[in-house]
Amino acid sequence: MGNTITNKLAGSLAALAVLVLTPLQAFAESAAPANPLNSGDTAWMLCATALVLMMTIPALALFYGGLVRKQNALATSMQSFATCCLVAVLWVVIGYSLAFTNGTTTLPDGSTFIGDFTRLLFTGVDHTVAFVLGAGLDNAVKTTIPEPVYMIFQMTFAIITPALIAGAFSDRIKFSALLVFMGAWSILVYAPIAHWVWSPAGWLFKMGALDYAGGTVVHINAGVAGLVAAIMIGRRNASTAQHAPYNVIFSLIGACLLWVGWLGFNAGSALAADGRAAMAATVTIVAAATAAISWMAVEWSDRGRPSISGKITGAVAGLVGITPASGFVDVTGALAIGFITGVLCYLSATRLKNIFKYDDSLDCFGVHGVGGIIGAILTGIFASKAIGGVAGGMDQVLIQLAAIGATIAWCSIVSFIILKIVDMTIGLRVDAETEQRGLDDALHGEQIH
Repeated sequence: MGNTITNKLAGSLAALAVLVLTPLQAFAESAAPANPLNSGDTAWMLCATALVLMMTIPALALFYGGLVRKQNALATSMQSFATCCLVAVLWVVIGYSLAFTNGTTTLPDGSTFIGDFTRLLFTGVDHTVAFVLGAGLDNAVKTTIPEPVYMIFQMTFAIITPALIAGAFSDRIKFSALLVFMGAWSILVYAPIAHWVWSPAGWLFKMGALDYAGGTVVHINAGVAGLVAAIMIGRRNASTAQHAPYNVIFSLIGACLLWVGWLGFNAGSALAADGRAAMAATVTIVAAATAAISWMAVEWSDRGRPSISGKITGAVAGLVGITPASGFVDVTGALAIGFITGVLCYLSATRLKNIFKYDDSLDCFGVHGVGGIIGAILTGIFASKAIGGVAGGMDQVLIQLAAIGATIAWCSIVSFIILKIVDMTIGLRVDAETEQRGLDDALHGEQIH
């Protein structure tokens, strides 16, 4: 009798629990966001964003500022800082929207060429759910981070790309011309190419071009623009072109900060704190170290002794080469990419520009343009299906070549047009007296004593 009462009581309590908990569970499920955020991934991406921002300020400012004449060190560092400020504003106002929306307001079925204005001034954002890149498209990319984090992470890429260009024409460009060019270039060149390669709506993305962290979008893009600008602005005066670097220690510190920041650049492109991010960080370090050694070996053989400025430039070349491949290759691929990039970028920086007589002051094209091209091609060769889901081969190499060609064509043509308009209106180059005197005092009223 007692057992019967107990069983009935237990059954009644269970039924009551079901009646009470089922609505609560249903409420909880309805209240939960459709795309839940991952706090670990979000925290990592905020850290990666800070690392990539550090690559421009202070890393690039120190790296470039230490390599120029003492009279131009402040002006050169100012170019990096001013570009950072300008592009950050333009990116949140319009650049991000043009690069990463689907272009559905541009064309009825979306645009493979450019985004639209649905994120103008970063409007219409839901920061409480995980961001879906290319939402509504069959090939959409789901993340576990909120859209503001994705936006500012990509902002740091948009910042450093035009800042790299300044290395091609240091010592001789007007500051006003630099600002106009950088602003127009970030909207008319960077944003479209970022859309082509990284947006699921982009035509190179759909084609299957591999660019994990910016081989085409950042480095080839910046290198080609730098080459065009160096040719159009013209060579430095003979008396200013031959100079010892102002402070190699500054450049060494800048290069070290670039290397550390590059871990956010490449590993952050996983958009998650996962195994692929770990592999991207691993191959980034391996490639940079290998390229520094191969550059040093070639320079040592060529000039009889290795230089500090050469070794740090070699490391940067390796970082450039591994950038498009970092989420697709294993350590063997990283060793090969680092070695080849170090050797060929050295030859480009020391032989190529002398053969063609262009004055690429700090080897923007020689390191970033050439290194980006090498890295993009080798990505197609060494891509591992086990790492990134894509196997290398001739078909992939041809796709990589198409992406390289498209980037070079669009960047060179539009960069030329922007530079020509700037030259015809406010002028690109300072006068000979200002160039001889130095940009620090002449343009900014400050100088290092």
